[in-house]
Amino acid sequence: MTAVITAKGACIMTISTTENREPAQATATAAGKPKPPHKARAAAKKGHAAASQARSARKPRSAKKGAQPRRKAGNARPGSKTAKILDLVKRPSGATLQELLKATSWQPHSIRGFLSVLGKKKGVAVESTKSPDGERTYSLKA
Repeated sequence: MTAVITAKGACIMTISTTENREPAQATATAAGKPKPPHKARAAAKKGHAAASQARSARKPRSAKKGAQPRRKAGNARPGSKTAKILDLVKRPSGATLQELLKATSWQPHSIRGFLSVLGKKKGVAVESTKSPDGERTYSLKA
């Protein structure tokens, strides 16, 4: 139900459904002036064509200038923990987990993970053997 007071003071009451509702301009304020229509607050969305045109105007990215190929395991930086582990593992008897722990001050799971990465990413095959007393020894495969 909608009540409208006109400028002459006449009161018009209408019942509307969703199909025949009167616009918001027909309603009046207490002063008798019609309300201005509300402006949209959100900006209108642009089509996707404008975005793709802007993207195509960009310059193509060039490769990084300082990018270098991945290092081999034998090319570890001298004095690094990688170099220490490789030196210990290259020995003929290999290295136990306890020796690797002392050399790097890493936790056991970190050393085991690093040794698996050597095999996968660096191309170094690391062999793991378990002695009769239960101590694990890591060495390079020949």
